[in-house]
Parts: sequence; structure tokens; C-alpha cells
Amino acid sequence: MSGKFRQADSRLEISLADQRLELFRQGECVRSWPVSTARNGAGEQFGSEKTPRGWHRIRAMIGAGCAPGTVFVARRPTGEVWTPELGRQHPQRDWILTRILWLCGNEPGRNRFGDVDTQRRFIYIHGCPDTESADEPGSHGCVRMRNSDIIELFDAVEPGFPVHISERASGARKG
Repeated sequence: MSGKFRQADSRLEISLADQRLELFRQGECVRSWPVSTARNGAGEQFGSEKTPRGWHRIRAMIGAGCAPGTVFVARRPTGEVWTPELGRQHPQRDWILTRILWLCGNEPGRNRFGDVDTQRRFIYIHGCPDTESADEPGSHGCVRMRNSDIIELFDAVEPGFPVHISERASGARKG
């Protein structure tokens, strides 16, 4: 992404109701992808395994140049690349693949600081096995995307990019 952005002009909108992530440029939705948010619903509390709401920003971007399907543990590539066979060998593993956009809350008391801190909860937008549903809740709090989708999104944003997560239905649908 070239140049600086302004929050009113460029942002990501994540709709928990629709399980959609939308990229806005100059106030207009230019791209939309299916996502999978928390199976436990919306919430900010530490340990809840819920997707936090409100305004966030991308704190860090991890995985640039990694192969699609690269497996991450604690934000580090393990040297593995996900395959269905690897998935069968570790059926209980919560797969974090390909790219990670680590979120930081912007709203003190709601999603930042104390026991509601999005960053300290390690809430990411990340890739997941393409065999998993990408349009219904199923995560442990993060926002999961198909691997090709997270690569496309990763290449369209930068650290500090605004992210809004809400329970309301999304507005526009593109791409």
C-alpha cells in the first residue's frame, strides 16, 4: 500500500453477523472476503475465546514471503507447511497459517488494557486450512481467512491500518 491513509478513508470492516471482512478505500468498499470468527461469539474478556469488537489497528504483520500454508506457532514459522495429512496427524491443533495480522485495540477499557486487551489476547487475522469453513464461526477468537485471501489482504494493508469489528450486518459486497 503506498502513501498514508486516513481512518475515514481506508479501513477494514469485519461483520460478525455476515462473517465478512471488507476493505474500504476512500470510503468505498473495494473488496470483500468470507471469514470465520469465534464460535463463542463476540466479547472482549481475556480467556473468553470470543472475537473482540470495536476499533482496532494492525499492530504487526507477520509472514511476508512465506509459502502459502506455512504453519506458525507463537508467531514464528515452524518449518512445516500444512497438508491434509499433517492436519489428520494433529486434529486438535488450532492452525495459524500463511500470514498473520496481529490486532491491537484502540478503545481503552473496551478492547485495550486490563483484562480486555486485544493485543495481549493474541487476536489475529490469519490464514487457516482451506478445508475449514471460511464463512461461519469456528475460531478461538481470531478472524480466519482462506490462504489466498489472507495473502491478498496482507498485500493491501500496512501496520497501523484501522480495523473495525462489529456485530451488525455489513453494507457493501465486492469481489
